This record gives sequence, C-alpha cells and structure tokens, in this order.
Amino acid sequence: MTAQIHGITIHPTKYSTLGCAFQTPVQPQALPVPYWVCRNAALAREIGLNDEWLSNQELLETLTGNHVPTGLQPTASVYSGHQFGQWAGQLGDGRALSLGQFENGIEFQLKGAGRTPYSRGGDGRAVLRSSIREFLCSEAMHGLGIATTRALCVTGSDAPVYRETLESAAVVTRTSPSFIRFGQFEHFSHNNMHAELKQLADFVVDNFYPECRDSANYAGNPYAALLEAVSLRTAEMVAKWQAVGFCHGVMNTDNMSILGLTLDYGPFQFLDAFNPDHICNHTDSLGRYAYNKQPNVAYWNLFCLGQALLPIIEDQELALAALEPYKTAFPNALMTQMRTKLGFANPSEAFEGDRALVETIQKLLAQDKVDYTLFWRNLSEVMNGKSVDLVRDMFIDRAAFDAWMLQYSELLRQQIRRLEPYLMLKNNPKYVLRNYLGEQAIRQAKLKDFSEVETLLKLLQAPYEEYPNCERFAGLPPDWAADIEISCSS
Repeated sequence: MTAQIHGITIHPTKYSTLGCAFQTPVQPQALPVPYWVCRNAALAREIGLNDEWLSNQELLETLTGNHVPTGLQPTASVYSGHQFGQWAGQLGDGRALSLGQFENGIEFQLKGAGRTPYSRGGDGRAVLRSSIREFLCSEAMHGLGIATTRALCVTGSDAPVYRETLESAAVVTRTSPSFIRFGQFEHFSHNNMHAELKQLADFVVDNFYPECRDSANYAGNPYAALLEAVSLRTAEMVAKWQAVGFCHGVMNTDNMSILGLTLDYGPFQFLDAFNPDHICNHTDSLGRYAYNKQPNVAYWNLFCLGQALLPIIEDQELALAALEPYKTAFPNALMTQMRTKLGFANPSEAFEGDRALVETIQKLLAQDKVDYTLFWRNLSEVMNGKSVDLVRDMFIDRAAFDAWMLQYSELLRQQIRRLEPYLMLKNNPKYVLRNYLGEQAIRQAKLKDFSEVETLLKLLQAPYEEYPNCERFAGLPPDWAADIEISCSS
C-alpha cells in the first residue's frame, strides 16, 4: 500500500517487507499543540518536495506522530549490540519509528514520537535540546561532505519530558537510504537466528552492495565481500571525522551504520582546542570513545560485525581477511584528507615527509592548545596571501611553529608539489557546530525564538563560504563553553 500526504506519495519501507522478526508495528503517541521548530527546505527539495510541503498542517501533525496516513504502518526495529565494550543484549528503536520512504527510496523516521516495545522502561520521547542538536549536526556533517543520516525537520510541543531537569518534547524527522545498524546483525547472530541473519545480509547486499554478489574476491563469498565493503566505507567516514576534529561520543555497535553513515547524534562535539585525548561524552568516564581512540573503536566494532556474520561467511579466515583492508584504508584515507587540508594537489599521492609534517603540526597544536578549526582556516588564509602572523600568533612556541612552516615550504619545494591555496579554503571549514553555538541556539529556541537555529542551518550547510556579518559564529569559543557537559541524554 501507499499513502498520500499533501499530494506526495509515501511507500512502506523496503525493510518492512522482511517480516515480524525484524520489526514490530507500533503507533506513535500524540503530542499536544505541535509547532514547527526548524525545517530543512534544501533537503526537502532534494527528495522531491516543494517548500509548501513543509508548511502544511497535515504534515506537521504527521511528523509529530499525531496522525498516521492511511496506508502506512509505523514500525520499530529490533537490534542488539555492544555498549561501551560490553554486550548489552537486546536493544532496538526505543524512541524511533520508521514511517515510510519517498519515491526516491529515502526512508524517514520520527525520533521522539513515543514508546515502542524496545523502550526498555523509557518514555520514547526526545527533548527540544537533543532534537535541535541532531538536526543541526547531521546537516553540518553533510555540508562537510561526511556521510550521514540527515534531518528534514524538528517539531515541538510544550508537553513536559523529564531528563536531568524538566524539558519540553520534540520530534526530529531524519532520513537515510537505510537505518540498518551493525547491531541488527549482532542480534540475529547472537540469538542463533541464522536464517534471519542471512535474510538480512541478502537484503543489504541486494539493495545497497550489489557488487558483492558478483565479487570474485573471497572465493565468491558475498558476505565476506560485504564485510570488506562496510569496512572500507567505515574507514572513509572515520578518516573524515578525524580530519575535521569531530568526536562522535558514543560509538556503540548499535550506533554504527551498515552503510558507513554517521548515525545517532547524542554527545558529539567538534574540537575547540586540539586535544587528541578529548572526551566529549560526560558519561564516558573511562574515555573509551575519546577522539584519538575512534579509529581503533571503529575497527573493534567491525570485528564485532565480522563475528556476527561468521555463521553465514562460514570461514573465519575469510572473515579476518575481509577486515584486514581497514588497517591500510583508514590511515591512507586520513592522510589523503590531511594533504587536502594542506592544499596539496593530487592529495591521494604520498610523498616522503608528508606524515611527519602532519604529525609535527598535530603535536604543536596539542602542546599549545590551539583551536583546531581556526588553525586550519587561518592557514588557508595565509597560503592565500594573508600575513603568516594570522597563524603564528596562535602559538605560544612560535619558534617551533616557524620551524614547521619551513618544513612545510621545503616539502613543497623538494617534491615540486603544486599548492592549491584556493582549494584549502574549500576544504578547511570556517563554520562548524561548536557546542556553545548549539547551546545558544537552544536557549533561544526554548523561548520560541528559532532564528539562531535557522542562521546556523544556513552557515553549516555551506561551511566553507564567507557570510557577511557572521564572524561571531567563526571565532574562538567563550570561556563559559568549557563548562558545557554533554551526556548520553543530550
């Protein structure tokens, strides 16, 4: 069956055809007097919707969970997973409902529309604060060219929701080609449901990795080929995280996308002062998901996925071989990203001295606690003709910085490498979603003033551009920003 919303055809998700072992039908719970908080007109147009579609009252009610169009059956998916390195058992969509998919195959979910069979005692709600953070950060990541789920809108209600304090309810509508996680595979494997495990793997291969079906690698085993393909996508995603200074904060296996997308925005952060050991999640007392540990955690999660797939790969050596490419793909992808940030033409081409150049500047940035985003943007400006003092003055140890700049110049000269300074400005963002910017927008939104959210959305969707009268969004964070604490409820 299909449904119509303001003239737009909505289909049941392809995932819903897998059957009752994979998801449970559930009805959203209504919220009183919903209102629009923020709408993503750019994404609406990309998926074939006009601007009028996002101002329709029927749609407001639908995307708040107050109305389910005839022909659609919302579902919540079951999955399991490892959380903070420990097996957590059955989890599932505790506050997310898959509602359908658009004509182009993009699925959409309501996050915060009430309890599901997998809420585990929770209320199934999202609050305004966390919904705005997810809305803005998913679009910020997309603007940075990093694979991610995306957000169509946030709706709000004055209905009370209790977290650490009393807050108001909200629902974020997020979109993705698929929301399948590593945890889905773990769920069926752990419970010895091998027929369902194979059914899920076949679904993913046939819909998203068809090349794995015909792969000559791994003795023609499509599931080992799938594991390698997911590993390579994950390596590319995490390399881009590291290059822009993004901390995910809660890289549990149930928060890892089978498509290599950034998934589930909770206690995330973009680095301010560069600190490789930075922990953005106040709940992460042991620092498992610190910034510099993310690459290894991603591999650990992929190893868990490999274990889950082993009953259908049926060969441990094949599974291990399919994971091996991550170990070279990640560092290679990261160095490509860093050469791009340095403005080197042909950034995928390695030269002697590249890695030492990157490692040296990272040590200096950490030593002097230099703002990560500002350093790279200012370096881009310097290489485009501005005074070197724009960057030099960011360091306490200026002699060490001068030595690094000489090393940088010598590398360019010795390797006869062409510098692409204009491209530096297109690859080192001026705007990222710093925690304090999100906090300021949230404070205003709680007063029903959504103008700061709208401004941030515009800047973050094109973060490399210059905007008049927006310098305040691109400067150093204020002192009070250091006191912001983000936890798993954020």
